[in-house]
Amino acid sequence: MNRNLDGYYFRVKRDGKWDNICWSDMTDEERDEQMTNRSEEWLKSLCKGLGNAIHKIGEDLDIACE
Repeated sequence: MNRNLDGYYFRVKRDGKWDNICWSDMTDEERDEQMTNRSEEWLKSLCKGLGNAIHKIGEDLDIACE
């Protein structure tokens, strides 16, 4: 299922075809492959962006902090 929640897309080969898949829709194995040989700076940037995406989802769903 492709929900396109976070806005971070990567080229992933599935069923013999390449497609742009959102990070949160990738399998653990696909994520591991994308993180291979990435710099610490790249990983930090991805984490910050995903945190921002989660924050926005919370705001859009009007989830209050307690």
